[in-house]
Amino acid sequence: MVFFQDAVAIFKKRDLVFIESYKESDGVYTFRFEKEKNLTWKAGQHGLFTITHKKIKNGIRPISVASAPAENIVQLTLGISDDPSDFKMAMLELKQGMKVKMSGPVGSFYLTDNGPSIFIAGGIGITPFRSMLKQIEEEGNVGGKQIHLLYIDSKKSFVYKDELDEIANNTAATVTYLDQRNDLPEEINKLSNLYQNDGNYYIAGPKAMVESISAHLQSNDISKKSIKKDVFFGY
Repeated sequence: MVFFQDAVAIFKKRDLVFIESYKESDGVYTFRFEKEKNLTWKAGQHGLFTITHKKIKNGIRPISVASAPAENIVQLTLGISDDPSDFKMAMLELKQGMKVKMSGPVGSFYLTDNGPSIFIAGGIGITPFRSMLKQIEEEGNVGGKQIHLLYIDSKKSFVYKDELDEIANNTAATVTYLDQRNDLPEEINKLSNLYQNDGNYYIAGPKAMVESISAHLQSNDISKKSIKKDVFFGY
């Protein structure tokens, strides 16, 4: 069913009007676009974004939508190095009123029930979780849904930290910030021992990290069906 929905959604293309961009932290930038009235998505999903103001190689990228459907913008956040790809350089060149094209939304990385949810984010993998948490905050966290975010960032940048802390204050969510990879398994074990397969485990970040954490959870008898993965390439 998800594959069919994605196949249909991918043909839904629209132009998004650029509003502004700003630097979140060293090497991390946020881009904001106007949200059409008929555009919606499930918090955590991504779109396929195409550069249209110039011709570049590999001008299409899958990018998680960092804003919640309840917000009135489309927000993207990218890690951009000092030697950016042509796509990211083109993003930095956007000026107010210019456009990018979006196809979708697509993907199955979103909340599916009201059970306890454990979010595990690595670096820029925090973006889909911002969308999920903002949506939960906008909806008033009906039922006091149990949500635990483990956010690891070896650079200690912790993008969206102020927003995440505010969301935690307004909901039943808890946020744990980690900058040492060795501390992550212990925190995961606490939650997997508590919830076992009654919990839903969402992992987003670099491929090696996502696969390593998934294997760790399965070694703790967490079923594959309880694990959702969102691998970030070139973010």
